[in-house]
Amino acid sequence: MPGISPLDGLRFAFGTLTVIPVRVTRWDREAARVGMLCAPLAGLAVGAAAAGLGLVLLFLGAGAPLAAVATVAVPAVLTRGLHLDGLADTADGLGSGKPAEDALRIMKQSDIGPFGVITLVLTLLAQVAALAQAYDASWARGACAAVVSATLARLALTLAARAGVPAARPEGLGAAVAGVVPLRGAVLAAVAVAGAVAAAGALFGPHGPVRTVLAAVLALAAAEALLRHCTRRFGGVTGDVFGGLAETAATTALIVLSLG
Repeated sequence: MPGISPLDGLRFAFGTLTVIPVRVTRWDREAARVGMLCAPLAGLAVGAAAAGLGLVLLFLGAGAPLAAVATVAVPAVLTRGLHLDGLADTADGLGSGKPAEDALRIMKQSDIGPFGVITLVLTLLAQVAALAQAYDASWARGACAAVVSATLARLALTLAARAGVPAARPEGLGAAVAGVVPLRGAVLAAVAVAGAVAAAGALFGPHGPVRTVLAAVLALAAAEALLRHCTRRFGGVTGDVFGGLAETAATTALIVLSLG
């Protein structure tokens, strides 16, 4: 099979993580490796679209809460709600307290249980409240929070796809991307994104980079804690776990960026 090209990796990232119409030309482990390394770029695009809609509403006279709701809605639309669904399913699996096999079966069911509903509602409320606070401070700070949080959410997926993290099932998205990213590549991606978010924070004064880097560190730490817990409980990762990691990282980043 011919070597993978960066364009193939970008197609994989956008075709897998968004509804943006791209033609995925390869669906193999090598394409998954480059695609998961490109995941933060997909997050950047999603975040930019979310911030764009929020800013349009602000400039049309809408208040910060409405702009925040619209900003939160865009990533849900651009992912067909898959990350939110994954968060809810992961919460149901973890909350069931059942052995791994039974918990994984619960996660595959089409309905959402009480743990999933509660987690979903509280997560969306936290995201909207944090973004409203950021928009209320300034339109630029709100837009920055939207872009940074979406990018960090997808960086969490890059790190979760690193070598050594097993798949819980032999099929599905989790199995397709589990362990495909070399540890060195995951570290380099994290450093690159951290540098980018620090540069974004520099637009808001001398304390801006500290705030955005702290948001990155805490967001990735929260996602890593969830990843380790899910790996212990389920024996590995699934597509639902990846969705839960993305929403956990995004929510944590938004909360940190709204403070102060």
